[in-house]
Amino acid sequence: MPEPLLDVRALDAFYGDFQALFGVSLRVRPGEVVAVIGANGAGKSTLLKCIAGVTASRRDAIVFDGEPTGDEPAHAVVARGIALVPEGRRLFPSLSVEENLLIGGQLGRAGPWSLPRIYELFPALAERRHVPSTSLSGGEQQMVALGRALMSNPKLLLCDEISLGLAPIVVREVYARLPSIVAEGSSLVIVEQDIVQALKAANQVYCLQEGRIALAGAAATLTREAISAAYFGA
Repeated sequence: MPEPLLDVRALDAFYGDFQALFGVSLRVRPGEVVAVIGANGAGKSTLLKCIAGVTASRRDAIVFDGEPTGDEPAHAVVARGIALVPEGRRLFPSLSVEENLLIGGQLGRAGPWSLPRIYELFPALAERRHVPSTSLSGGEQQMVALGRALMSNPKLLLCDEISLGLAPIVVREVYARLPSIVAEGSSLVIVEQDIVQALKAANQVYCLQEGRIALAGAAATLTREAISAAYFGA
């Protein structure tokens, strides 16, 4: 087995006096898609924020590409090769589609992703590159958020609820692009409430319940009964 690209080691996370994560451990290997599932409030988004440097943690609790990064700020983590697609997309409303994408490439990291390549992946964005991002549909805005993250040429792409609020046909369209992203050299961590979609996309699955890992295993081997028990605490 290859060494993990990301190794989360007994991670605790706090918001003031409130503890959101308790000893969470998780591994992502190169070329792997890992899904993190769980109910609202289980700690899924907090986990991604810690990995991305948005929420500080113990330095050695997160090891990326062989280096501890738990206490590094978000801009340093992005420079190392981790990009976050945040829940709710968080586009810049005053900017056009193309301007939003270009912001993602400001660090100038070398890699396969460029504006032409993003437009190849999402042809609908090429047609609307000069319009305000706020004029797009929810699905198109999610494509911009994905494209903006890819413009930083990440080794690890973190996707927080990419299907949230989207029609099923749009969700399938977005998920259909993920194999192309992996083929270009990125590993993925997907936080998802749509369990069926997550299982289809992922190699490994972790289920969080109340800030703790309740279940972990290969997507192909986990039974519906085991997932339901871990998800709902049955």
